[in-house]
Amino acid sequence: MKVAKIDLQGLLIIEPDVFGDHRGFFMESYNKQKFAGLGIGYEFVQDNHSLSTEVGTIRGLHYQLPPKAQTKLVRVVAGAIFDVAVDIRKGSPTFGKWFGVELSAANKKQLLIPKGFAHGYCTIEPNTEVLYKVDELYSPVHDRGILWNDPMIGIPWPTELAILSAKDEKHPLLQDAEVFEYKYLMMLKNDGPSLSE
Repeated sequence: MKVAKIDLQGLLIIEPDVFGDHRGFFMESYNKQKFAGLGIGYEFVQDNHSLSTEVGTIRGLHYQLPPKAQTKLVRVVAGAIFDVAVDIRKGSPTFGKWFGVELSAANKKQLLIPKGFAHGYCTIEPNTEVLYKVDELYSPVHDRGILWNDPMIGIPWPTELAILSAKDEKHPLLQDAEVFEYKYLMMLKNDGPSLSE
């Protein structure tokens, strides 16, 4: 398993070991013991699965506020996405900065997104299926979002015509959104490399 750190503190790209032959392939997409050995000690409690039938579908930018904030481990099992995480930790040296990576069924990469980031993605192939683990259950009361095309963030989404839910069309700009306090997150002890490095 390969793990690459990103310039935005806490984000990790994970590439599982893949064993293939003439029949196909086998891989461990998650192994609690191996992840812990790499300093990734999250306790995932819920698996989510989404299907987007059309290219240009954007879901995001989503997050949950404390105490129901979520760490996410995102991967694609069919198709491909441009996956994005935005630092929304007020007081962080990279507040408002974003990182994007292509995740696909072909490359099998995963993106680990810790608490304190907003998450979204755009499908770049039809009939794309995304799976992601979270370390906190969904809480409608704590559910929040930021407008996908906030000009202050400036994400160059790979689509000219975004397909959005009614909910995602109405999220506030980052400057008007409820966000995380960086100092609060730094005090949390259960978030491994995402907060302590």
